[in-house]
Amino acid sequence: MAYDLKNVFYLDTSATITKATGGSGSAQLDLSAYIDPIARGRTKGTGLAVYKTYFSLTNIEDSDEVAPEDSESGIVSYSLQAGLGIGDNATGTVTVPAGNTFFGADNQLLVTAGDYYGPASYPGATAKPTDYLMPSKDVPYVIVRDNVCLVYNVSTSKQFESNTKIAVRMECAQITLDQATLNQLLRTQTV
Repeated sequence: MAYDLKNVFYLDTSATITKATGGSGSAQLDLSAYIDPIARGRTKGTGLAVYKTYFSLTNIEDSDEVAPEDSESGIVSYSLQAGLGIGDNATGTVTVPAGNTFFGADNQLLVTAGDYYGPASYPGATAKPTDYLMPSKDVPYVIVRDNVCLVYNVSTSKQFESNTKIAVRMECAQITLDQATLNQLLRTQTV
């Protein structure tokens, strides 16, 4: 499971945050081509090790994708979740469970999570995605479910003034897993 440059590849997905709309949305990425959680005979099961994730937010109001305007005051929490399976949903159409468990570090499905504060949302706010939970090259998050979902929640009081694209890029590798590890991962990644 060591980080090996020759085996690493990238996967990405994105969603559009609808302007002037609060609430949650999602984008689902199918991983079934990279994962086989069933060991057959001498063949071991495979999972997808996610070593790093990179998030971006861009203004897509015009034909070009550009950094959010200095006047942008939108605030969004975002996460990447293994096997959530909720599909592609527009802003405001996903119901976040009580206690906002989509974004808590105690969520076993959470691959990575963070926040973004628009430049005008708070004085001194950093206008870039800030991850507070992420995998690493030493300890990747190994996905053994057939999908991963980008889930975001826009503040109802600090909505985006422009349609905004939120995107994630995963640095990952397909790895083989022994049966004990595979069983443990399947138990923890149950919705």
